[in-house]
Order: sequence, then C-alpha cells, then structure tokens
Amino acid sequence: MESSQDDEEIIERVAALDIGKAELVCCVRVPGQGPTGRRRQEVSTYATMTRSLLTMVDRLRALGVTRVVMEATSDYWKPAFYLLEAAGFDPWLVNARDVKHLPGRPKTDRLDAVWLCKVAERQMIRPSFVPPAPIRELRDLTRYRVDLIGARTAERSRVEKLLEDAQIKLSVVASDIFGISGRDMMAALISGQRDPKILAQMARSRLRAKITQLEEAFVGRFTDHHGFLLAKMLDRVDAITANIADVDQRIEQHIAVFADAGRRLDEIPGVGPATAHVIIAEVGVDMSRFPTPAHLASWARFAPGVKESAGKSKGTGFTGHGNPYLARVLGEAAVAAGKTDTFLGERYRRIARRRGNRRTIVAVGRSILTIVWHLLNDPTTRFTDLGSDFYDTRVNPERNHIRQLEALGYTVTLTAA
Repeated sequence: MESSQDDEEIIERVAALDIGKAELVCCVRVPGQGPTGRRRQEVSTYATMTRSLLTMVDRLRALGVTRVVMEATSDYWKPAFYLLEAAGFDPWLVNARDVKHLPGRPKTDRLDAVWLCKVAERQMIRPSFVPPAPIRELRDLTRYRVDLIGARTAERSRVEKLLEDAQIKLSVVASDIFGISGRDMMAALISGQRDPKILAQMARSRLRAKITQLEEAFVGRFTDHHGFLLAKMLDRVDAITANIADVDQRIEQHIAVFADAGRRLDEIPGVGPATAHVIIAEVGVDMSRFPTPAHLASWARFAPGVKESAGKSKGTGFTGHGNPYLARVLGEAAVAAGKTDTFLGERYRRIARRRGNRRTIVAVGRSILTIVWHLLNDPTTRFTDLGSDFYDTRVNPERNHIRQLEALGYTVTLTAA
C-alpha cells in the first residue's frame, strides 16, 4: 500500500459563477447552523454591469467567501475576475472541460453554478494560469501585433491577386513586390503609367539586372478599375504598418520593466527580441506558478499526453491544443535554431532525420521552454550553449565515430585491444 497525499478538506466558504454575456449566476455554499452539519446554499442572479458586479462582491465579502471560481467562458469572465481581484479576493479561472456535468443530467445556468460550486468546495479542480496585470497588458499588445501582421499579410495577398487579375506578373520577377522598387512601380500604375519600358526602368539595385523580364511582366491590361482598388489596398497596408510601429513602441515601453529577462531569453538560439517579448507576455516572469519545467511544457501543450490501458501504453504523440500565440513563436524559434551551429541546432537535425520536422519542432520547442523556465526561475542564471558537438563527445562517442566513418564509405570492424 502506498500513501496518498489527496487533501480531503472541504473549503468552508466557496462561491462559483456561471457567467454569460448579460448576466451571471452566483452559487455560494457556507457552513450551516445547528448540529446537523448541513451546508447552506444561496443561488442568485446578477447582471454583468459593473454596479451589479460590485453588489455581488459586497455580498460575497459579507458571507466571508474565501474562494471564487468561474469557468473560462469566452471573454465574459474578465470583468468579474478583475473586479474580484481588485477587491482582494483570490479568484480561480477553471477550464470548462474539467467541470462538465455528468451525461444525462439536466443543464441550466443555475445547475451549472451549483455543480461548479460543489466541485470547487471539494478541491477537485485546479486554477488556470491568469497572469498579473502588467503581464496581461503586455500580452494584449503582443497578441494585437500578431493580429495586425496577419491583417497586413492578408491585404498584401489581395494586392498580388489584383495584379494577377490585371495580368501584371511583377511577383514572378521581383521576390518582394512591396520593396522600394515595387512600391514605385505600383504607384506609377495607379497614377496612370502603362508603358512597360518606363515602369521597368524604376527598378533599383539588383532588380535592374531583370529589366527585360520586368518589361515583359508589365505587359497586361491594368485598368482604372484596378488602379482604384490597388490604391485602397496600398493605403490599408501603409495604415496597418503604421499601427504596427505604434504597437512596437508601446511594447518597448511595457517590456522595459522586464528588460533583464528579455535580454537573457534573447541569448537562446532562435529566440530574438520579438520572440522573447511574446514568451514573457504569455508565460510571465514568475515561475512559481510552474513548479518544474515539465509543468510549463505540459501547460503549453509541448508534451505528448500519456494514455495507458490494460498495462499497454497507447501514446499517439498528440500534444493537444495549447496557447496558439506561444506555440507559433516557439515553432519559429525551433526552426531558426535548427539552422544554427549550436546544441539546439544539432538536436533539431538529429531528431528531424528520424522523426520528421513536425515532431522535431515540438521536441526542440520543449527544450527551449525548459531553458526559458530555468532562466526565469533564477534571475542570476545565464544561458550557456552546450555546443553542436555535445552528442559526439558525451553520448556514446564510439558509436558516433563509427557512423561518421561509415558515412565516408568505410566499413568499420571493432577489435578489442
């Protein structure tokens, strides 16, 4: 028999919120009076307007509630969570999948609140990670920057499709039609210039070596209709670019508080300043929320799930759906690290040869997260690269040397000394 560390203590005064857009249902469970020991339960409905939420906060304080839990329903949880946080409560945000009703039971907002409260009072749920206010503000900025970049990319795609519709094959000749030369050429098209020779002469730098191809590319049927649409699209691209610059400036102001952490993360191969900003915005700088690097990797869904039945492991390698913003930058960092002459670069190439790029990105991304955890957990820690020869010198060097010789075309036979 092995001892269990399960905590069977029931939270005496607990509240649960089932939150919607216009109203929420609050269930409070507190100790009952008398010798029976039965618990008292109060279920109330409040509007989600600020004054109504403040009334709920006062009621919870009067009842001596020590824990308030709520489901992560869209963004509707944020007003109640932030008000409770400001009022001195320790609100818990929980994953809706962890508190689902049993199949076959009726489902209403009231029953959902009661069920969540009963589960919470028995400590059968865990809180989700909600960063403190400064990190939340930085997260809003970095996520909005990603959305702006996506909107600009979509608008640029529309420009290229419009040029294709007009039989202008500029993108075939120029690798970047939004460079200085490409923008000058498109501006000339908008102003009414249609002569392929004149348009081609606007090429600069290395693009001038392709004057003949450019002249051929501008033979099309670009009309005033195309010019009108192209002008609007380019105006939108420029406006989004200006917005990105403003957001970047704001991010620099917010990240100044975490400048030291950002510089240390920037030392990791594949992680640049922008990537470091996103990592800090998504995981914060306080690693007490994640006891070990494995906890951080599990939260970020950079660890395959474990599935075992009848004594057999049935692992599928599926990691689950985690934080998409963090997953994106970790994937980009892993690919960038794979092109470097570092330990992470060699790790990427070794795994890719056996498992393919998709699984390699997850494995190297997890390695980067492990490094991030150690750097943020101890402010005095600095990144030290193990070197690209780490595997050759420390992990079975004899076998590695044999493989290197065989790769050169030799047959190796080992003889004991």
